[in-house]
Amino acid sequence: MSLKKAEYFADREFPIGEVDDKVFSSFTEHLGRCIYSGLYEPGHPEADEQGFRKDTIKLVRELGIPLVRYPGGNFVSCFDWTDSIGPKKNRPKRMDYAWASVETNEFGLDEFVDWCRKAGCEPMMAVNLGTDSIRSAGYLVEYCNHPGGTYWSDLRIKNGHKEPYHIKYWCLGNEMEGPWQAGHLDAEDYAKKALEAAKIMRWVDPTIRLIASGSSYEMLPSYLEWDRKILLELYDSIDYLSTHAYYMNKNNSVGTTNFLASYKQLDTHLRGTQSALDFVQAKLRKKKTIQICLDEWNVWNFSDIVLDNMDDLAGMTTFKMTSAQPWEIAPSILEEKYSLLDALTLGGLSITLLKHSDRVKIACLAQLVNVIAPITTKRNGGILKQSTYYPFLLISKYARGIVVKSVVRAPEYESMYGRLPVVEAVTVHNEKENMVTIFALNCDQQEDVEFHAELGHFGKIALKQHIVLDGSDLSACNTFQHPDRVVPREVKIGAGEAKGLRTMLPKLSWNVLRYSTEKK
Repeated sequence: MSLKKAEYFADREFPIGEVDDKVFSSFTEHLGRCIYSGLYEPGHPEADEQGFRKDTIKLVRELGIPLVRYPGGNFVSCFDWTDSIGPKKNRPKRMDYAWASVETNEFGLDEFVDWCRKAGCEPMMAVNLGTDSIRSAGYLVEYCNHPGGTYWSDLRIKNGHKEPYHIKYWCLGNEMEGPWQAGHLDAEDYAKKALEAAKIMRWVDPTIRLIASGSSYEMLPSYLEWDRKILLELYDSIDYLSTHAYYMNKNNSVGTTNFLASYKQLDTHLRGTQSALDFVQAKLRKKKTIQICLDEWNVWNFSDIVLDNMDDLAGMTTFKMTSAQPWEIAPSILEEKYSLLDALTLGGLSITLLKHSDRVKIACLAQLVNVIAPITTKRNGGILKQSTYYPFLLISKYARGIVVKSVVRAPEYESMYGRLPVVEAVTVHNEKENMVTIFALNCDQQEDVEFHAELGHFGKIALKQHIVLDGSDLSACNTFQHPDRVVPREVKIGAGEAKGLRTMLPKLSWNVLRYSTEKK
């Protein structure tokens, strides 16, 4: 039997776009244990003087996350931000209708900003355009960003923060087109409310950047038509359009082959959002280009949600959990246990994300800790890197630079998205470091593939490092008892591989190939 081969062509003379460091961002929500016992756990052995878990902060810094979205998510559409400031003893406990939990407000707005500073992150705030008012959105910007001399800015100072926060990025609501969202609006009404909120918010601080709540899911009948309608009204008032993308294989519902191929569906999804943006830009004859903010993306298998059929998601307005009763405080819900297969799929999604670097300028892995997250903590205990931690870490570390166009010629396989090559890959050129990095997913389930890279106009090339994420058991997960079941490994590079640009991609593997460059 002949060896399977993939020929891969990438050329520095055909750039797609520079990778914005904000595509390595993440998302925290007052949901489950993301905040309480994830970011914040007073009395924990690793807690600092503010109750922030230092072990969590250490891993967040290791991931190099530049921006963190807060406080939701579905949570934000019933959130009164004024509940979360001032003396903790005076903060009210509230029902969170989105996730049927009780919110103590012990960790609030000021604590989040302090946490971001310690974690080396920039905060991205979402305002409540579901059940709250446009005036409240203006007050929130005033509290955060105005220097002083007004009621809300002086209250921030009274609460211990003399200097304004200068929060730059603001989301105008969350998933407002979805019937599950508190205060759900149709496109026309959302556009009106978002327009007036944007106006007030920019009156308070003209320097902020605004993200409109765009179409999130293909299953909704309003998909993309929502974008067209709101953009016609909001185009001059916003800087980004958000969209969300989750990929699942609940109870092996799509199977290994189709799950691995999810990267193709993300590509279609992002092209749809870009098409809506380009259409309205052309129709309105605008010079300004609005960028895409993929402020929620991940693998999510819905393992904790009662669901008879995946099609039922379109009509859901409430989510019933199998692991908690209603109205608990910080229940252990949506705590996915990620496998090797999940990590490979996330690696494939990250390749697509990089291929859209010309338009996707913010992307937030959802979420950061405990809830569908790469990091898991124990209450009063340790911390764990899930399998998905590693591909995210590696793209954050090495996908810095310019993405260039590429073509792959390889044997194909059949998927629900059509025929696809067994290898999917992307190339990032870091000119400052004289490095070219290829991220490559081998979807072949039976065979290794010989990978031949033709890297035009990069000069003299040599393979310096090959990192592989693979394993014999696709269902393997990292646990507190066995934290290293799924970790990347480094492959020893032979002399022939280094010079000939040919290397082997193991079957069912996600690979990082790092080449040095030298001008001829």
